[in-house]
Amino acid sequence: MCKKIGNHNRILKMSVVLVVHGGAWAIPDELAPASVDGVKAAARHGSSVLKSGRSALDAVEAAVRALEDNTVFNAGHGATLNIDGEVELDAIIMDGRTLASGAVSCVKNIANPVSLARAVMEKTSHVMLAGIGANQFAESIGVNTVPTDKLVTEYEKKKWEEHKKYIAGVMEAFNTKWSHDTVGAVAVDCAGNVACATSTGGIRNKMVGRVGDSPLIGCGGYADNSSGAVSCTGHGESILKVTLARLILSHVEQGRSVADASQLSLQHMGDRVQGAGGAIVVSPSGQWAATFTTERMAWAAAEDDVLWFGLNPKERLKEKLSQ
Repeated sequence: MCKKIGNHNRILKMSVVLVVHGGAWAIPDELAPASVDGVKAAARHGSSVLKSGRSALDAVEAAVRALEDNTVFNAGHGATLNIDGEVELDAIIMDGRTLASGAVSCVKNIANPVSLARAVMEKTSHVMLAGIGANQFAESIGVNTVPTDKLVTEYEKKKWEEHKKYIAGVMEAFNTKWSHDTVGAVAVDCAGNVACATSTGGIRNKMVGRVGDSPLIGCGGYADNSSGAVSCTGHGESILKVTLARLILSHVEQGRSVADASQLSLQHMGDRVQGAGGAIVVSPSGQWAATFTTERMAWAAAEDDVLWFGLNPKERLKEKLSQ
């Protein structure tokens, strides 16, 4: 655990917190256990990074990489297919200490787009790279590519074939069991720095080149040491219209708790543009929340030696983090 020297030589323990989500959608019973196990494992992994004294930025990248590597989630391995049966991936990462951010959109054949997003942040003068440019950048820095087939599960191939026969717009499809969604993480480290990361394969059967909220600052994620860090999930077009991540933090800046700020913002999105979704939030003081208006959202939070987690509305379970 990190420590800080306070006044009169008192040693104060600084709390480190990491929260992850595996997407807010109508998670079917067949995927529920694996979804919960996956977010718990990612939270444990990210928390171990924090407890080793590394930064919130390192922790959210590590946690999201774990989710991207887990085929139950729609990010990296396990990503959904667009209308042409292709994988197009989006990701963002943001450092609340400096407001530095990196993002990629519509990238192909990259197993961990969150790490490519961090490379954009740290190795270029830009914030976002898209499509072929992002893939060319990945090649230039030696990022390994993987065949598309390695990113697509048999489950996704089956669902994509079924979905082609199911005539519906993405708004209608979103709250059915046809479409699964984004992953993300937020953290605060022992220095009080916050960070966020979000990664997704987008909505199944989306148009080629479609970009949702996930890679856009203030929409799919935002981090600022003055207020907190957010990672959003849900119907991307709705999140974009209300700039959900920044809206949540604006409520926090007005003095609301992270839980109230999340609930108010998600309610506003539902009222204003009829969109459903979810968000995880952490403040620099370690206050956190996992909130959603969809049928379910798999989430987990590592706080001190406790692992909190849930899937259904108002569900808040816990177990020892070290077990």
